[in-house]
This record gives sequence, structure tokens and C-alpha cells, in this order.
Amino acid sequence: MEFSAPLKSDSIKIMLLGSGELGKEVIIEAQRLGIETVAVDSYNNAPAHLVANKAYTINMKNKDEILDVIRREKPTYILPEVEAINIQALFEAEQEGFHVIPNADAVNKTMNRKNIREFAAEQLKVKTGKYEFVTTFEGLQKAASNMGFPCVIKPVMSSSGHGQSVAKAATDLEKSWEIAKEARGDASELIVEEFIRFDYEITMLTVRNEKQTVFCEPIGHIQQDGDYIFSWQPMNMSETAKAKAQDIAKTVTDGLGGRGIFGVEMFVKGDEVYFSEVSPRPHDTGMVTMITQSQSEFALHVRAVLGLPLDYIDYGCGASAAYKAKEDTFNPVVTIQESAFAKNSFVRVFGKPQSHVGRRMAVALTFDKNSSEVALENAKTIIKKFSDK
Repeated sequence: MEFSAPLKSDSIKIMLLGSGELGKEVIIEAQRLGIETVAVDSYNNAPAHLVANKAYTINMKNKDEILDVIRREKPTYILPEVEAINIQALFEAEQEGFHVIPNADAVNKTMNRKNIREFAAEQLKVKTGKYEFVTTFEGLQKAASNMGFPCVIKPVMSSSGHGQSVAKAATDLEKSWEIAKEARGDASELIVEEFIRFDYEITMLTVRNEKQTVFCEPIGHIQQDGDYIFSWQPMNMSETAKAKAQDIAKTVTDGLGGRGIFGVEMFVKGDEVYFSEVSPRPHDTGMVTMITQSQSEFALHVRAVLGLPLDYIDYGCGASAAYKAKEDTFNPVVTIQESAFAKNSFVRVFGKPQSHVGRRMAVALTFDKNSSEVALENAKTIIKKFSDK
């Protein structure tokens, strides 16, 4: 493969639609290969804006604005990095000959929980929990009664767990309805899911292109309000469960097709594995791979996009801990004690220009040669050394 310099007539050009902290790492990995990078988002000075060759701020829900920047820049590859995006723009770009990663249909299926659940459960026949879709509060009450309590309630479209809640009793349904309706994204329809009393949940990072499919070691994670706060790799699980998880991940990603990395989320109960969701892009829980692998999820994503080999080396065990803002401010400052910068840790501050309570602003990464549990405890200790004002 030939590699040129950025900003030349023959440059390979990657455009990110969505420029948060995950996109920032993708841009950095692409630039290491001399790839020209264009970062697009709905607000100025997004994390990936700060490291890309070019940056645009547009309305990501506006089809014409997305197509305008695509036609202007003529990227080799378009990488949608957020769910809140006009999908018709991607379909039209694809029809015009642009290469959407992994493909517009996969983005469309995965950005909507109804589409991907029906695709996985009914077409691909992978194992999932029971579910129903509702559009009214009365429908929610009926579905919850059918499902039993507790049950999980989510908008069919939202990002980073926004709008998700667990109703433990019928008296919780009104609050769950309000939480879902206030979420960013499309809350016109909700999914009501069986609460699987799982032992743990994992992300199976699955990287594919036309040449091969590669699995990273399973990542365990803990969520709070639908968004991850801790992750660790590898997750200690039986070989039977691991094989089932890989089989589900391959079935789903083969069904979606295209190039790139997919974060396949699953619930595990003993040796039984249930499919939950999939994101066709780097996954927030996968930030731990920046310290555990020779090729992080971001590097693997870029390699897959370019059609390059996907092999890598596992260094050992690691964990990540997300730091979320405690304040609302237009001038965020994250204070980190010096002891957080240890020989077996990384700190990543995202540089977001504005914070609000609960917004992810930084991450602590820790490494241990032999134990994920030790790495996780170290990450929990280090994240306590973070504060903001």
C-alpha cells in the first residue's frame, strides 16, 4: 500500500463525522500513517478538531450540511463516530461513490435499537433477552407487565446510555418514561427489555475487513446510568462462554458487513451468552486497549479501514476508569494529583471545551502484567485523584 503526505492531491483522506474523545484517538492513529484527517462535529473545538488537519462545525442532523462537507472534501473514507447523525446523508454519499465505514446500512441498523434487535434476533437468530417496542405510556405499562419486573427501558435511538433506566416496579414506570423522553436522540419509540440476571456484561471488540476477522480479549465493564465507568481486559470467563461470545460477534458483524471495528455488547450468565447491542466504531469501554495491546482499538480500526493486516500483541491485563464532570462550566479544569502518573498508568484528558454534570472528561488507564482485578483496583484508586472545578 502506498502512503502519501496529508494535504496533497493524492492524499488518503479520512473524515470523521463525530469528533469526541474516541474520534480523537482515531485521528492520531491515522496521522501516524500520514493520512489526511478531517474532523466534523456539531460544536467548536471538539477533541478530534484539535488534532485533525481540518475541522468543520455543522448541524449533524442536517442532510444537506453533511453532504456539502463530504462533497467539498471528497474523503477516501467516511467514519461515522456518533449515533446523532442524518442517516440519509450517508446513504446518498454511498450512492455517489463515497466509502462509508462500515457501510450506510450497518450504521442505520445499529443506530436504532429496534433495527438492530430485530436484525440480530429475528434474521440472524442470535440469542437475546425478550423485548417489546412501545410508543405510548399505556403501551409501556402493558409491555412491562408482560416482561415482568425489573425491566430495562430505553429509547430506540440514543447515545452513551442516555435515557436508559431500570424499572423495578410499576411505580417506577412514570419516571422511566420521563427519563427516556428527555434523552437526546429519537425517543418517539421505546424498547422494553427483559432484565437478564447476568453474572457480568462484556464488550467483544471485533475487527474485520475483507481479509480477516480478529477478536480482542473480552472486556468486562461496569455501567452507571447506562454509561460505562470502569472497564477491564481480559474479562475472566469460561472458554465455552468466550467461544459463544465470539460466535455471536462474528455472526452479527458478518451480517452487517464492511470494514472496521465493532463493539459487540453481551450479557453472560454462566456459560450462556446473550446479545445486547453493537456499535460499528471504537467503543468507550475499549479505551483500555490503549494500555493492554500493541495495537489499540483505534489503531486496529484504522488498519481495518485501510485493508491492512489486523494482528497485534497482548501486553497483559489492564483497566480503565472514566472521570465524569461534577460541575457545569464553559472553562473546565480537571485537577489530577501527580501520584496518578505512575509507571503502570496512563492519563488521558480529552480537552472538551465545556463540561456538564456527568460528562466524561478524562480517563485513567492502568496496567498489570498478570491480573485484571489488580489493574481494576488500581484504576479505582487513581480516578479518586481526579477532580474538577
